[in-house]
Amino acid sequence: MATRSSIAIKTEDGIKSIYCHWDGYVDHNGKILNQFYSTSIMVNALMDLGDLSTLGTELGNVHPFDRDFEQPELPLTDTWCMAYGRDRGEKDCEAKVHTDAQAWVEARAESWCEYFYLWDGQDWLVSDGKKDSSGFPIFDYIEVKILQEIVN
Repeated sequence: MATRSSIAIKTEDGIKSIYCHWDGYVDHNGKILNQFYSTSIMVNALMDLGDLSTLGTELGNVHPFDRDFEQPELPLTDTWCMAYGRDRGEKDCEAKVHTDAQAWVEARAESWCEYFYLWDGQDWLVSDGKKDSSGFPIFDYIEVKILQEIVN
């Protein structure tokens, strides 16, 4: 079963986000984002891919979306992002812009996202969609969530 997530960056226009279908939990996507996408240049390049099936440790290049198990492939693409637009040719997979974090989380929750990752220009923040008393999503630094998972 998929653990859907949304990955976003704070911009002058609001919150720019993409959807990611697989492995959205902190121990996977959270760790990858924190380790391999730790600059605004890298995060913007990730946003340029649009919606993802899987987040990889590398952006990669165009490659077949579906694996042909009868024709062995080199493991070259195993660490690459799998993008719906770039790799499967789907339309309307571009990043979406939302007015603020609350609008972003509400919109992506309609796609059953369970985790929300936000690059603020310096740090990754994560929310599991829970809200405070005013209805605003609660975020924490991703490093804190990673450490909490280690301790628990």
